[in-house]
Amino acid sequence: MGQVSVIIYITLAILLLLLISHSPTTKPSHHPHRRLKLRSNFSFSDHSKPTHIPFDPIVANIERKREDRLWEKAQFQLDQPAPGQESQPEWEDFMDAEDYLNDEDKFNVTNRIVLLFPKIDVRPQDGVLSEDEFTEWNVKQAQRETLYRSKRDMEIHDKNRDGLVSYDEYDPPSWTRKSDNDSSGYNMGWWKEEHFNASDADGDGVLNLTEFNNFLHPADSGSPMLFQWLCNEEVRERDTDKDGKLNFKEFFHGLFDLVRNYEDVGHNSSHGLDDSRDAPAKKLFAELDSDNDGYLSGTELLTIIGKLHPSEHYYAKQQADFVIQQADTDKDGHLTLAEMIDNPYVFYSAIFSEDEDDYGYHDEFR
Repeated sequence: MGQVSVIIYITLAILLLLLISHSPTTKPSHHPHRRLKLRSNFSFSDHSKPTHIPFDPIVANIERKREDRLWEKAQFQLDQPAPGQESQPEWEDFMDAEDYLNDEDKFNVTNRIVLLFPKIDVRPQDGVLSEDEFTEWNVKQAQRETLYRSKRDMEIHDKNRDGLVSYDEYDPPSWTRKSDNDSSGYNMGWWKEEHFNASDADGDGVLNLTEFNNFLHPADSGSPMLFQWLCNEEVRERDTDKDGKLNFKEFFHGLFDLVRNYEDVGHNSSHGLDDSRDAPAKKLFAELDSDNDGYLSGTELLTIIGKLHPSEHYYAKQQADFVIQQADTDKDGHLTLAEMIDNPYVFYSAIFSEDEDDYGYHDEFR
């Protein structure tokens, strides 16, 4: 950032803080009794579910520490299941963290927004935040969180402590297990050898941290081998007649709604054939069927794999869209520093959920 830009940001911040300090109240005008809370629902093994991306790195760090304590407790119980073990963290251990977040003298959300604004406003440095800038910020925060969790998970499976994980060392999490009538034991081939080999970019038979992170999060890997593996698994999962490819019926009932819902978040899918879905489904099927044989192979699904398995960027953009929608007072599609300061709890406690009909506020981090 140039010296002139720094001076502009500092001057603007000082003016805003002076205005706020001399206003009748320093409390946010919206939801004045809102209390910030740490997230309380973590899944330590199910990497298939996206999580809310913390806006503020300080909050992310607090949540990481809490999650680490809970993770250590879970591992301790697995290693030593005998009852009566003490000195393990409980929820009360983190009440001080919530008190800190809600103490304006210790953690002032206005000051935090003033500090973070120029870190987000980078392309270009023009004094407003665009959807792209906010999305990029969210992606970076999400990638940092993902890699941190992958590193922690790697500690479990790296049994010989050589900084690498072999296929024999890895124990699949329980959520990947399917019903007893599935002889393979795992859903969609996750955590099987094909998945491991597709993640092993250098082919040395073991996974380093980067490869292990891609193993856990193939949709964000950028790896052609993992993308192809995902496509092949989609075919295997939907291939009801077990001929190694997808006919139109298998595509329609298994994949079409996933693509359609990706393109239109508000779309409500139905399971029956009808005119509104049949025609666009046939059109898409024909576009994907590059060899015109009436079937779809794993390779022919490559162009839509990002819609079948959305990347972190997809969720980061949704979150960016939501906070801009909520805080963009003049509806110009951008956020000024003043708009963010006037709507602080949008960034610190508003959660976007595809499962909700109405976009609302939730008094928790997730």
